[in-house]
Amino acid sequence: MSDTLKEKVEKALETIRPYLKADGGDVELVKVTPEGIVEVKLTGACIDCPMSQMTLRAGVERVLIREVPGIRRVEAV
Repeated sequence: MSDTLKEKVEKALETIRPYLKADGGDVELVKVTPEGIVEVKLTGACIDCPMSQMTLRAGVERVLIREVPGIRRVEAV
């Protein structure tokens, strides 16, 4: 994995964090695979939230795919 790809993912996650933190949650980058799969860990209020999968797909994944070329999918681990 190239550091620049990881840095781009981190930068894109920074744009999402304020919205997650406003509801008591956050997201941590676990890893970016060579296949373009981003693994993240939802933390805080996101852990127990019934809407976390929607947040992951409609929020986190959509932003990462739009902002970082080569990202194909986001998975919670």
